[in-house]
Amino acid sequence: MPPSSPYQPALLRILHGSVAVLTILALISGFWVYNTYDGRWGSIGLPKLESIQGIHGTFGLTFLLILPIFALYSFHLGFHRLGQEQSFKQVLQFNTPLGWISTHRLANTLMLLASTGAVVTGRMMKEEWLPAGETYHVWYLAHLISWGVMFLSLALHVLLGAKVGGVPLLLSIVKIKTREQDSPRSWLRGIKAKHSSLALTVTEVIVIGGIIAAFILPVFNL
Repeated sequence: MPPSSPYQPALLRILHGSVAVLTILALISGFWVYNTYDGRWGSIGLPKLESIQGIHGTFGLTFLLILPIFALYSFHLGFHRLGQEQSFKQVLQFNTPLGWISTHRLANTLMLLASTGAVVTGRMMKEEWLPAGETYHVWYLAHLISWGVMFLSLALHVLLGAKVGGVPLLLSIVKIKTREQDSPRSWLRGIKAKHSSLALTVTEVIVIGGIIAAFILPVFNL
């Protein structure tokens, strides 16, 4: 591998790849659900699948099971890829490398928050609402908003990744080859238990708290 080629840790590639695939599948199936049962803000000619809600729910639940692991990795090993206090000032430095990097970090953070919102709102929905034409429920509307923010943040994540690191950076996250020192026993090396950034700490509390709520709240949603 050329020295100039970016290298991403194997654990990041595994988690990022899993989350990326599930996010894309959830976004596609989520739009299909909306297209089938709602479509008030526009629709396309997709075939009607009676099982599309169940398919979307399966992707969503699998995503929820992986999200805590990815979130903990992001906050305690990949925290330098997330927005912190200085990022809000640096993002104002338009058309500079630092400005684009900071914008990319904020987009990554937005995606974690949007993912949390999506799993919480999705878990609070009931399957019978949409087939019955009940598209007015607050949890459903909130889930649609979360879907939109996830789609936007995913687009920003990819576009800004290309802007910051170009094609080599985008390809580095899907490469299969690993370095000799990148073995499972070294995956947790460099883990940070506490943050010096208040913004990062607050964001983690919101994300982890939201994920916990997504597991617990449906029990009381009778």
